[in-house]
Amino acid sequence: MKNSLRLMAVSLVLCSGLFSITHAKAAAIPYADEGTLVLNTYTFTATTTGYIGAYFQSSSASYTNTLSLLVNGVVTPESSAGVLNNQTSSVGDYVNLGYVSAGDVLSFQLNVLDTGDIWNSNSAFNVDGTNHIYSAAFSGDTALGIPAGTYVGFEDLYGGGDFDYNDEAFVFTNVSTSLANHVSPVPEPEAYAMLLIGLGLIGFTVRSRKTNA
Repeated sequence: MKNSLRLMAVSLVLCSGLFSITHAKAAAIPYADEGTLVLNTYTFTATTTGYIGAYFQSSSASYTNTLSLLVNGVVTPESSAGVLNNQTSSVGDYVNLGYVSAGDVLSFQLNVLDTGDIWNSNSAFNVDGTNHIYSAAFSGDTALGIPAGTYVGFEDLYGGGDFDYNDEAFVFTNVSTSLANHVSPVPEPEAYAMLLIGLGLIGFTVRSRKTNA
């Protein structure tokens, strides 16, 4: 049965400067075909260097779920403990998921605290082989305080459950360089070289002025 399914690859890259989204067919929120497995598969690739933020959108689950971001297969420090708890988060709550570089492969992970299950946005990493997410472009909602971005809805039950894909729903957005807790990336060797050259020029200028005086 599984082999007979025709998986349609959908590529998502950053919008608003960080992601763009392409679908084989028009997408809607909520998932229009509730009760049936999402046949699309989704991949996320960073096209711009910077921070990724996420806004809590909704949840219909009785289980307690949290979210993590993996960059090239590694969970980011900002999301390693799990963020956007679906039982305690309010619509519009924002979190910083971590720092990415252009070209990084991104995936999202749903941590189901009640069962210990972990579901990845890439179905190849799920023990049940099931696609646990639905994704679509999100135009923004000023009433909820959620800007335009990319919507992702997770299913938290083994095998896909009721296939409503709204057990944990969030919107991730473009980079932010004004985060209060942001950590600057380690400078490249070229940056250090430019700094030393600049300091050298300043020293030379000061020395020349003293000699002329």
